[in-house]
Amino acid sequence: MPPNATDPPIDGDPEIVYNGADKSNQAPQFLSTSKDDYKLNIFQSSLNQIAHILIGMTVGVMLLFTMRNGLPIGATPRHITLCVLGYHLLMTQAILSLSPHNSWSSRLTLVHRRRAHWILQILGSSLALAGCFIKILDKTVHWNTMHGQFALVSMVFTSVALVNGLASLYANELRGLRLSPNLSKLTHICFGIVGFSAASITLCYGLDKNMFRTWASDDFTTAMIVFVATYTAIIVINPFISFFKKGRGLFTN
Repeated sequence: MPPNATDPPIDGDPEIVYNGADKSNQAPQFLSTSKDDYKLNIFQSSLNQIAHILIGMTVGVMLLFTMRNGLPIGATPRHITLCVLGYHLLMTQAILSLSPHNSWSSRLTLVHRRRAHWILQILGSSLALAGCFIKILDKTVHWNTMHGQFALVSMVFTSVALVNGLASLYANELRGLRLSPNLSKLTHICFGIVGFSAASITLCYGLDKNMFRTWASDDFTTAMIVFVATYTAIIVINPFISFFKKGRGLFTN
């Protein structure tokens, strides 16, 4: 279990919405103090459900596309399969797991939500990076397209975020080194947002290739790109809020 798994929540952190001071070992309770708060919670929960639906549709379509010629599959289908499962299934759930409005994790304790986050993050990053390296080994010319260039950005920031996540896990232990725990969390959030956003842009450029357009049709391809853009925007909302709140706390303390 991470050493800081039971540390008290940071004031104003959007990923911790409790009715009390230190309830890291209790399931969160979301209490509306006004009708406006209630409407906002319903809106955010609805966005979360939409994101899950769009993620499921996108991942399902991409898996159907990679399996269209049956098994065994070649290097490119393996690349697509691992990257889609890593970035757009496991890593999306890793990010959403910290949202207080996420359907499957909203009733988990803070300890378990953080644990789910780093387990999903490690699994997703491993699959995604493995998928990238499969394609790198399969090609002789690299990063000569927008798809490849954004993939490189995603690989770099995903790797850095994965390593930086360890510092975020041990944030409280770094206090003894006079390092702000919020600083490691801020950089982890920033690297994660950039890495995931670049992965989504990479997927959109991949969908725009003739190989997929021929199989799916132009209209369906456009719809898929809209799906990816929509759930990406929804997913990064909570990390953005968390980033700005933690950043404000870092400069005011």
